[in-house]
Amino acid sequence: MSLESALESLKRGEFVLLFDSAGRENEIDMVVAAEFVTPEHVARMRQYAGGLLCIALEHNFAMSLELQYMHEILSNSAISNKEMIMGLAPYGDHPTFSLSVNHYQTYTGITDKDRALTISEMAKIFDVENKQKKFASSFNTPGHVPLLIASKDLLSTRQGHTEMSVYLAQTAGLTPVTAICEMMDAETYTALSVDNGEKFGKENGIPLIDGKELLEYAKVN
Repeated sequence: MSLESALESLKRGEFVLLFDSAGRENEIDMVVAAEFVTPEHVARMRQYAGGLLCIALEHNFAMSLELQYMHEILSNSAISNKEMIMGLAPYGDHPTFSLSVNHYQTYTGITDKDRALTISEMAKIFDVENKQKKFASSFNTPGHVPLLIASKDLLSTRQGHTEMSVYLAQTAGLTPVTAICEMMDAETYTALSVDNGEKFGKENGIPLIDGKELLEYAKVN
């Protein structure tokens, strides 16, 4: 499946399947541009992906909200068990997790409607003048949607789903905020295989992008 078809899918507010690499997490994420997210998107990610539904943020945007990585927040906190803090994941990268949030108009925060509101409203802040003030007045933490901070130089620094999905949104000319969710396999109790991911994509008309293809494209462009 070509990268062009994936970009067109994102522009239409539809899903893309994104595989990072066999040498990394070896996982496929369902990805959609946050600005288009509806309760139906959340329901489909919950039903067909089943992993952790997160919001990936472009680095400078996250910094404008005065966000920090969770491992940094914990390292600077009063927590005594500092050895618990994961600086590096088993696959070698630092985690991109920051705060988890709910939009202030949500109730429990976990329903499809609530999470869709949190995700879509987060994307809207990108175009606000005083981003930090709007963020602080519109969201509560802890919440039900984790925020992920993409690395500053995106794919040249880290090649995770956080960076790849934000890069895809940027390349598509969209707000660089995405909703991503890992695809799980209820038969093997592990991450969905690439073969099964390709099968799911073909059956549902969703393009699958290999991280290697995206990295090659980024190098050229």
